[in-house]
Formats: sequence, structure tokens, C-alpha cells
Amino acid sequence: MVTRTLAFRMAGLSALILLLCAAKDVMPSSSHWKPTWPSYRVPVILPQSTLNLDKPQFDAETKLEVVSPCGPACHKSSPLPTYEEVKNYLSYETLYANGSLTETEVGIYILSNSGEGSQGKTRTKRQIYGYDSRFSIFGKDFLLNYPFSTSVKLSTGCTGTLVAEKHVLTAAHCIHDGKSYVKGAQKLRVGFLKPKLKDGSKGANITSSAMPEKMKFQWIRVKRTHVPKGWIKGNANDIGMDYDYALLELKKPHKRKFMKIGVSPPARQLPGGRIHFSGYDNDRPGNLVYRFCDVKDETYDLLYQQCDAQPGASGSGVYVRMWKRQNHKWERKIIGIFSGHQWVDMNGTPQDFNVAVRITPLKYAQICYWIKGNYLDCREG
Repeated sequence: MVTRTLAFRMAGLSALILLLCAAKDVMPSSSHWKPTWPSYRVPVILPQSTLNLDKPQFDAETKLEVVSPCGPACHKSSPLPTYEEVKNYLSYETLYANGSLTETEVGIYILSNSGEGSQGKTRTKRQIYGYDSRFSIFGKDFLLNYPFSTSVKLSTGCTGTLVAEKHVLTAAHCIHDGKSYVKGAQKLRVGFLKPKLKDGSKGANITSSAMPEKMKFQWIRVKRTHVPKGWIKGNANDIGMDYDYALLELKKPHKRKFMKIGVSPPARQLPGGRIHFSGYDNDRPGNLVYRFCDVKDETYDLLYQQCDAQPGASGSGVYVRMWKRQNHKWERKIIGIFSGHQWVDMNGTPQDFNVAVRITPLKYAQICYWIKGNYLDCREG
């Protein structure tokens, strides 16, 4: 029986981040190069203790976007967190459908290949840049097919993405405002777009009509919700935006194809330097809206871009399509979660960005464990 030693180092996080950022596969120099998913050495995040908390009040108003004045330069100049700080940020609260609440403390471990352990301002219409480049997706032939079928709507007004048979990835601020859970979080539901058939038209072919086919949402209740403490303690400022993600577990399987999560590669390795996501923007009610754009800047935890978006798109899964060398096929993966808007002072000139939270190796390990419940199933990002 082969045993593996789980260990960690209490030294500064600098070495940890350097280790986690080191991809085992590098970009090949072949003229026939395909944008390929790198392989990462993923850490292990395991629960250490769980405490029961008082039931929340559910008195916060839902905010469909997050605004932060801390831009790329601000984040890049921030000191690296210590090991203990990262443990605190990755500890999490779990909210259950009956209103009960727990807090789980975690440990962070690194497994080497040998088995040895180591360790602001606002404006009236934001988030649209010049010509509106968003595309509304119509017709069940598109809406019910992958990848658009992985986008779902939350009853709090945000968007989410199917990442497992019973799990939805979204933004933390759709559930919690940093201080308290939002109204409706206890009875949270997830909506799936389905065709709205007219009376007597059951089974009829109505896709040939020039008018878009009517769609409706079918709702599934959420069983429990995980929110990282980095969001709750950060209160949506500076470090808080780095942890603006949450995972929802549904009461029953959704029976649709889902999109796997993956560790976010550096922006320079993304195909064309672009990202993609689809969401339920508020200015186009009932429509799923798709967009893609270039990444303008990045930090270890955030991607800065100017994809056109409106409130309601928050929580959308940001994805790319790259070559999976092990399986010899192209594969889409969620590499981030669309968070919201930032108004940044760039050398004295105001500039605005839309921001996505990157799935780092640590976040991948945490979200994957929430989904699978076994760290051995979360070793490859």
C-alpha cells in the first residue's frame, strides 16, 4: 500500500505561489502549435474543523455588480498574503436550505511527485465599451446546446454556470454582500431555460417561424451554498474581490452537459488572448447574452477586460477552448467567474474595466473538493 505524506510549510507564501504557478507543460515551439491546457501541480485543501453558527438574518439587498477602486497596479503592489491569511481566506461558510449555517476551517497541503510534502466613481451606463458587441442567443437549437446550455439564472438575479451534475458556480456577491446573506439566499433557486410550448403545439415543429421561440425558466431549489471567508472578511474591497465566487449544490441533478473547471493559464497563453462568457444581462430580460473580448491586464487572482456586460451577467463562468493533450481533443473549461466593474485611476486618467476572478490552483483545489468531496479526484487542474 502506497502512503502519501501530507505536510505544509509555515514559511511565507512567496515560495508557495511560485510553486503553484509553475506549469509542468510549457508552450511548444512547433509551427503546428495548438493552444494547449497546461498541467499544474494542484495543492490539497482539506477541512480541519467545522463550527455551527447562528442562523443569518438574510437582510442584505442583492447587488448585481461589484465596484472596486483597486485596479491592476493596486493589486500588483499589494503584499503577498501569509500562509495563515490564505488559510483564513479559503476557509468557508456553508448555508443550508433550512437556514442553518456552518463555518469550516481548512488546511493547505502540497504533494510533490515523489510523495514528499511541502508546502469610486460611477456613471449612468457602465460596462458597455463603444459599440455593443454582445450577441443575444435565440432558439432552442442554440440555447439548449452546449456550451450555452451550461448558463443558468439565479433567483437573486445573477447568472451561474453548470460545473457538475448538481453544482453551479457563481459570484459570491450574488449570495452575500460581504457582511450578510442577501434576501432570497435561503430559498435560492436556479433557473434553466426551456421551450415554452403553446397549447396544442406539443411536439410540433415551431422552429421554422421567423419569430424567436418563446422560452421559460424551470427552477430547481438549492440544497446548500459554499462561500469563501476571503469574500466575507474582505467585504468586497481589495482582497475581497479576489474571492468573489460561490458554489451551489442543487437538490437534484439537472441532467444537462456541464463545463469542467480548470486552472486559469496566463493571459498570454489564452487563444488569441481572449475569454468568453454568457449571462442574463438585465437590459435584455429573458435573453441569454454571449460575448468575447481580449484580456487587457491580469493579476494573480483577477483578469481585467472590457467585455460588454450589464448587471445580471455577474456570476457567469468565463471560459476558453484549448487542446487537451492527454485526451487528444479540444476542451472548454471555466477559468474564471465574472465579478463586476472597476473604475480605476490609470496614471491620472480614469479608466474602467470589467473584472473576472481567476481560478488559481488554490481555488481550483477548493472548488473541486466542494464538488467531489475527495482531494484525490482534484489532483490535475
